[in-house]
Amino acid sequence: MNDYKVTSNISLKSTQTKVVIDDAEKQLKKLRKELGKLQDTLYAHGKYSVLVCLQGMDTAGKDSLIREVFKDFNARGVVVHSFKVPTELELKHDYLWRHYIALPARGKFGVFNRTHYENVLVTRVHPYYIMGENIPGVESVEDVNDAFWNKRFEQINNFEKHIAENGTIIFKFFLNLSKAEQKNRLLRRLRKQEKNWKFSPGDLKERKLWDKYQNCYEDAINRTSKPHAPWFTIPADDKPTARFLVAKIMLDTLKTYNNIKEPELDDDIKANIEMYKQQLNNE
Repeated sequence: MNDYKVTSNISLKSTQTKVVIDDAEKQLKKLRKELGKLQDTLYAHGKYSVLVCLQGMDTAGKDSLIREVFKDFNARGVVVHSFKVPTELELKHDYLWRHYIALPARGKFGVFNRTHYENVLVTRVHPYYIMGENIPGVESVEDVNDAFWNKRFEQINNFEKHIAENGTIIFKFFLNLSKAEQKNRLLRRLRKQEKNWKFSPGDLKERKLWDKYQNCYEDAINRTSKPHAPWFTIPADDKPTARFLVAKIMLDTLKTYNNIKEPELDDDIKANIEMYKQQLNNE
């Protein structure tokens, strides 16, 4: 699975978007059961949390991936956050605030459906959005320059380093969708009445900015893929394969944490197990 891990600068134009793995759905069922069991152990252990970041263009399959990969998790063990346009309250804080307060507690998985990277993606394609953040020293769009973005990338890297050093295991997945496949999926939303609600005319406006988004994604991935918070570029044209790859990468990585195990009982409790059984049986 290291084929998908970003360890040096990449070009999205040269990465694969179409990979098909045989029996991906069948293999996923086994993987997600193992992940569910591992999450129970993580919860009992209580020292690590897991943050799963999902980014991708519209229709990349983030929602369905969350549904299928985490299907066998205990409901108490995973919390999903979908980040939309910042609210009035959120804009009164720094841009990372709403993400920080949504981080998973120790023992839990947190899934960010769209993430703090929106702050160097959609705002970079539409820099005038930054004006709504009311940042000191940013008086016009001209102030949203290279120095501004360099500082923001530094802040994001520091944010991730901080939470990683305090027990958060970070996975960042870019669902790498081709423009042709996005067209097919948008058309499917329009053709199927039950899918119409997912479509927005704004999707077509953003699609016209495809190349700009790809450039911003590429730059963001290259600047922020670190050993403690790596990016994985996941071929997303085939949904079952994308789901399998995400689950496989998470499971393989988490298995390397040999210290994640259920806590042992105190010696006194362990020595009196039979007595406790007898007390219950004698009720």
